Amino acid sequence: MGFIQEFKTFIRKGNVMDLAIGVIIGAAFGKIVTSLVEDLIMPIVGKIVGGIDFTSLKYVISGTGKDEVAVRYGNFIQTSFNFLIIAFCVFLMVKALNAMKRRSEAPAPEIPAEVKLLTEIRDLLARR
Repeated sequence: MGFIQEFKTFIRKGNVMDLAIGVIIGAAFGKIVTSLVEDLIMPIVGKIVGGIDFTSLKYVISGTGKDEVAVRYGNFIQTSFNFLIIAFCVFLMVKALNAMKRRSEAPAPEIPAEVKLLTEIRDLLARR
């Protein structure tokens, strides 16, 4: 029973639940950004560079059809764009969260000089 109880305690910790929620949201966010890149950005970039579909770019080493051996560098370009846009979006989210956090952290009020002096006197009397 100790092992099962320990596992239940582990699962109930906030860190595990936060991580699970982060992974689920991250997967959904990744799909949205992938669609953004593949369906909106890359067609425009392809049109600008002459109507190129990046995912079809490849260097055929040998063979044809199903037996084809090719370096698919177009998929690498597509995946690199996906990564850069996801990284940029995460950067913007972290930047926004940090800005909100700074606003919510109000500086502690300054302690008046009289209170500081009384605190010092109290500490000196307590030592005697």
